Amino acid sequence: MQINRVLQEELTKRVDWKKAIILLGPRQAGKTTLVKSLAQQLDQEFLLLTGDEAQTVRFLSNANLEFLKSFIGKSKVIIIDEAQRIPNIGLTLKLMIDHFSGIQLIVTGSSSLELASSVHEPLTGRKWEYKLLPISWEELIAWQGLAKTLTKLENLLVFGSYPEIITHPGEEIPLLQNLSSSYLYKDLLNFHGIRKPELLGKILQALAWQVGSEVSYNELSRTVQADKATVSAYIDLLEKAFIIFRLNPYSRNLRSEISSSRKIYFSDNGMRNSIVGNYSPLSNRNDIGQLWENFLITERQKLLNYHGFHGKTYFWRTSRGQEIDYIEEIDGQIYAFEFKWNPKAKSKFPSSFLEAYNPVLTQTIHQENFWQWLGTYPY
Repeated sequence: MQINRVLQEELTKRVDWKKAIILLGPRQAGKTTLVKSLAQQLDQEFLLLTGDEAQTVRFLSNANLEFLKSFIGKSKVIIIDEAQRIPNIGLTLKLMIDHFSGIQLIVTGSSSLELASSVHEPLTGRKWEYKLLPISWEELIAWQGLAKTLTKLENLLVFGSYPEIITHPGEEIPLLQNLSSSYLYKDLLNFHGIRKPELLGKILQALAWQVGSEVSYNELSRTVQADKATVSAYIDLLEKAFIIFRLNPYSRNLRSEISSSRKIYFSDNGMRNSIVGNYSPLSNRNDIGQLWENFLITERQKLLNYHGFHGKTYFWRTSRGQEIDYIEEIDGQIYAFEFKWNPKAKSKFPSSFLEAYNPVLTQTIHQENFWQWLGTYPY
């Protein structure tokens, strides 16, 4: 039984036979499956091309109008998978949009850096852009029901939710090892600017151990023995490849607020655990708090991303050590959250924060209520 993706309905609405649909996201997150399902739903003849094939790269790199007419033929839906691998793809897409009426372009990419730089200017005003991440909590509930999904919580914390991991129980470890080795250390090394693969590994290891903690680029550069500019550039590339994402500090009114640091999370728990080489059950781990926080923030980001959230997300901390794990700000309203694995653990929101910002909501998210927080879009 196929896992339906929340984005499919939104993508269907965007089919107008004029603008291109750009779908970004990490490799193996299900982009190809989703766009093929969309094409089949449209019930039109479609052409599937991939930037992983040398012939496709050769044909589309410097295509002219006459060649494209012959190449496309009668196809009405053109899917170009992993388009970031095709030089000049933005100009080729612009030619198609400007000169071929009644076709729908659907383009996927696993690097927002390479694809965005190729298509941003040529496709200004000619595209809809979306991001697909590994299977979300919301999608799991729709697929197998809440009761069964709750029994899989430990698996999600340890092995993550890439589609292949979800649909092949019992094979999680070899699948994750293959995914991390082929994606992290093969695909990423093709990115411009990554000249030191051993440094990439060191940075990933250091970030994996610091999940949930503030990351200092100065300290990180000392740890991995590289200059700060290089470390910053590599982290930027990792974020644009959808391996990690940053959470910035919330700072508005108080002098003691930390404003220059950031927290870094992994887009999938399984990928993080693969990097540190630890697939132990929760009963044998001392990093449950980190896994819980990474899981909650990652899943919340998916929920917000798929439902058009237009606000900002942050963490908050002062130089005195007062902190709040996670904040959402939308339309001038503040929502503050603390994360606790143990439902009986007490949370106290700092009075200085409450007085300065008067949040609409303060809530502790734990094992007994997290499923509601991740299952329903609140705004």
